[in-house]
Amino acid sequence: MKFAVIVFPGSNCDSDMYHAIKDELGCEVEYVWHTETSLEGFDGILLPGGFSYGDYLRCGAIARFSSIMGEIIRAAEAGVPILGVCNGFQILLEAGLLPGALRRNDSLKFVCSPCTIRVENNQTMFTGGFEKGQILSIPVAHGEGNYFCDDETLAQLKKNNQIVFSYTENINGSLENIAGIINEQGNVLGLMPHPERAVDSLLGSADGLALFQSIMKQWRESHVVKA
Repeated sequence: MKFAVIVFPGSNCDSDMYHAIKDELGCEVEYVWHTETSLEGFDGILLPGGFSYGDYLRCGAIARFSSIMGEIIRAAEAGVPILGVCNGFQILLEAGLLPGALRRNDSLKFVCSPCTIRVENNQTMFTGGFEKGQILSIPVAHGEGNYFCDDETLAQLKKNNQIVFSYTENINGSLENIAGIINEQGNVLGLMPHPERAVDSLLGSADGLALFQSIMKQWRESHVVKA
């Protein structure tokens, strides 16, 4: 399996994501600059955290119009696994690949600390390696992680089991403690906590590694050639 780590001006977690895939997961991975117009040959797409375009206008609002986004949208429609973390989540929302929006933390302060999240749905390509209800220690680092959507959208998220992760303690004001959601098709996941920073016990937690392992396992199983 080969991953693309999309790099925007201002990305700062791209190397963390690269390390998680290459050194911890043992898969192929390449950086892809935002001006590229093809993702041919990649089996998974990763949008890392950071401050794309300096977070001007709104977080992710300018990155959404980068040349590579057309390919990312086409890949999403084709069922390719796409993971957006922190700023990557914000970009996915701005691109309309996930519903809702991310607002300023209710404290109006940047939050950077370990936190615990609960696995609400382990029946996805990203969470098959977890138990439902499992508590994970995953760090956060964001100023605009306060997830919000209207009542109709929230009802749909619940109905379709699209709320994948929730905070055990609401650190930013997110509606229903939401920390991560998936699209209806089940191949696009956005979350604010950073699993790529929790892939080795030396980092304080290895709880995030199973997320990447889940993607790889699902991909391999779906690509087994049947005799």
